[in-house]
Formats: sequence, C-alpha cells, structure tokens
Amino acid sequence: MRIFLIGYMGAGKTTLGKSLACRMNLSYVDTDHFIENRYRKEVSDIFASEGEERFRDIEHRILLEVSEFENVVVSTGGGLPCFSDNMAIMNETGITVYLDVSVEELAARLEMSKNVRPVLKNRSGSDLIDFIRKNLDMRRPFYEQAKVRFNVEQMYTDDIETLTEKLEALIT
Repeated sequence: MRIFLIGYMGAGKTTLGKSLACRMNLSYVDTDHFIENRYRKEVSDIFASEGEERFRDIEHRILLEVSEFENVVVSTGGGLPCFSDNMAIMNETGITVYLDVSVEELAARLEMSKNVRPVLKNRSGSDLIDFIRKNLDMRRPFYEQAKVRFNVEQMYTDDIETLTEKLEALIT
C-alpha cells in the first residue's frame, strides 16, 4: 500500500501523514525531509543555490524512488504534484489524497509558521492571503487529480485521531 498526501503548505500533510502511518502500521516518508537528508541541505538552500528547476528535478527523482516503497504514507512538498508527470506517477502507484483547506484557513495556519517558510517571511494579512490564493489557484488543477479529496479545514479544532480515522475509512 502506498498513500500520497498532497496539498498546499500548511494543509497538514506532515501531521496527518504521521498519524495515518502510525494508525495503519505503515512507514512514513516526507519528500522534503528525504531530500534534505539525501543532499544534506535544507530545501530552501537548494532552491537558493541551485534554483527551482534543479530542485524540481531532484524532487521528481525522489518521487520515482519513494513511489517504489511498500506500505508507506508519503507527504509531498506542496509543489511536487504540479511538475513533471508527478501526479500521474502517484496516481499510478498509489492512492493520492488531496488535503483540501480554504485560503483563509491556510493563511491563519501559515501566519504562525512563516518564519520557517522563507517564501512567506515578509507577507502578512491580505498580502499573505493574496499570495496563497494566487498559488493555490495555479496548483488546484493538479491537486484535484487526486483519487480522494479530504477536507481538513477543522484540523486544529478536531481531534487528529478522529480525522485520521475518517481518512483511513475513505481510503480502505
């Protein structure tokens, strides 16, 4: 079994992915962390030193590798589904789940973590909302190719175990 969690940054891919893997007794892989461990550099440093095109190539090659892992939940980087034929690869090799969240909720979540997300560092309020909306509008056509769409709007008000249970029921 292979489950790929996709969605915008702040959607909860890591939180829900770890919980789902634990509940289903599967391994867990975060593609960004996998890249950072392999290249011994943070994703932001790879972007800065080698550019987005090189990063997307690395990301694609890592996806090819992890799409052969067995019994795993994979949390992808927010942009991964939007490049190369990554959505097709994930759909062919596993169950893809789009973690759907509104722009406003994403902005509220990301406002609290923007210091660790360089692309958001100098954005707040309506500028942050506009940035997310613009990017999400470009990415949504890729995200919506997922086999399962799962609303995680209430992720931080609902119990994570309850959400994990609901997601497991959808995919099994």
